[in-house]
Amino acid sequence: MPPVRRVKPRSPDHAALGSAIQALREEAGLTQEDVATRIRRDSPAVGNLERGTANPTYESLLALAAGLDAELSELFGRAEEIRRGESS
Repeated sequence: MPPVRRVKPRSPDHAALGSAIQALREEAGLTQEDVATRIRRDSPAVGNLERGTANPTYESLLALAAGLDAELSELFGRAEEIRRGESS
């Protein structure tokens, strides 16, 4: 088995956004593959977003929110709560 690579998020803000993406995905009962199919990306791209290692464009964030059946404001709001440590 290959060694597990530990990649740091680009920033605390990227990490919070990734956690928000993952939380919304899990709440919707979706896999990374489900979301990737909905937004016409591959599942590693969704994983990179969730780990905070990708720097998504505004267009990508709009597609992602739609793929999660969420509003972009909900995604950003959740990320802000996580960044501030206010999430449960």
